[in-house]
Amino acid sequence: MVTQKIVLITGFDPFDNETTNPSWEAAKQLQGRRLCGARVEARQLPCVFDVSLACLYAAIEEIQPDIVISVGQAGGRPDITVERVAININDARIPDNQGNKPINTPIVVTGPAAYFSTLPINAIVKGLHEAGIPSSISQTAGTFVCNHVMYGLLHHLAHTNPEIRGGFIHIPYLPEQAVRHSGTPSMSLETVITALEIAIDEALKNSEDIIISGGATH
Repeated sequence: MVTQKIVLITGFDPFDNETTNPSWEAAKQLQGRRLCGARVEARQLPCVFDVSLACLYAAIEEIQPDIVISVGQAGGRPDITVERVAININDARIPDNQGNKPINTPIVVTGPAAYFSTLPINAIVKGLHEAGIPSSISQTAGTFVCNHVMYGLLHHLAHTNPEIRGGFIHIPYLPEQAVRHSGTPSMSLETVITALEIAIDEALKNSEDIIISGGATH
């Protein structure tokens, strides 16, 4: 009997005075969906250092997924950005949702400097381009809770479940957020949901990434 694959997708609660977070608004729409023969489970993470990782690890233990895709808001970015790498540093420009503001501290004291995504990031971006959705590979997940979660996820998987693949995707503001930030790009919720469906589909279809350029000059 073939066991059905499971994809865990996570989004965050609102932060930095926003009343919504598009990462969760999109992720929760995928709860219980069947995509490419797999079942999708969605969970919300708090935008809080350390607590977010405890919630993520609990969800992984509960769900036993084959793939984990964490999603976060990147206000100011114009497209879907699939993260390549997470670095072992917390350096918060703003406090998290519990007032924590770590500066230049390691996420894992004994951990390596960085982890690379184990998702097929090139295949995901190619699939998004073919669907007409603006997207690119990002070379930085920042130094706030998104990077914290991506690094913590990949560290956890490398040491406990290396057969599980995981990574992180950043998405733009929703239009209703962008109107409060003059000149800031946005993307509709419907497009973001479609983008995440494509990302899940490509991750399930591609156990190895395709070889195309996703680099940056600067």
